[in-house]
Amino acid sequence: MASQAPALQISREDRQIALLASLAVAIHILESGIPSPVPGVKPGLANIITLLVLFRFGWRYAAWVSGLRVLAGSLLIGTFMSPTFFLSLAGATASMLAIGVLWLLPKGWVGVYGISILAAVSHVCAQLVTSWLLFIPHSMILGLLPVLIAAGIIFGIFNAIIVASIQKRLTEQPSPV
Repeated sequence: MASQAPALQISREDRQIALLASLAVAIHILESGIPSPVPGVKPGLANIITLLVLFRFGWRYAAWVSGLRVLAGSLLIGTFMSPTFFLSLAGATASMLAIGVLWLLPKGWVGVYGISILAAVSHVCAQLVTSWLLFIPHSMILGLLPVLIAAGIIFGIFNAIIVASIQKRLTEQPSPV
């Protein structure tokens, strides 16, 4: 007679992270339908969820949410293993690595604005380098760098404002999940 494996224990924290990861995927899918006036420039609204997870649960969980967003979002949109997928993966990886470096610094040294801006700029720079290395190996693509960095700074600030506002509300009331 085979013994049964112990039941998987799902914590409240697990449920919260799963809910936030699915919200990040949903936002990623919705944002993919927004037309962009400049190629590669999007507000990165799903990154708001990643930042919330970062400040609430830590870097490891934020990295999971970011990775799940890229993977599940690309599977649901139909872009898995396409140029779009590789650009998204490169951006998410670079931003999480940049956040990881800042996360090692003493707490309070860099806040939500600094982390959000660095993540957004890292994201767009990694996408540009990936585009140049894999798809468009022409030096003229580097001419987009100032526009992409400016967009990263602007959207990094925009997302940080939203994250700070949500964080404030979350500290004022307990989580319903």
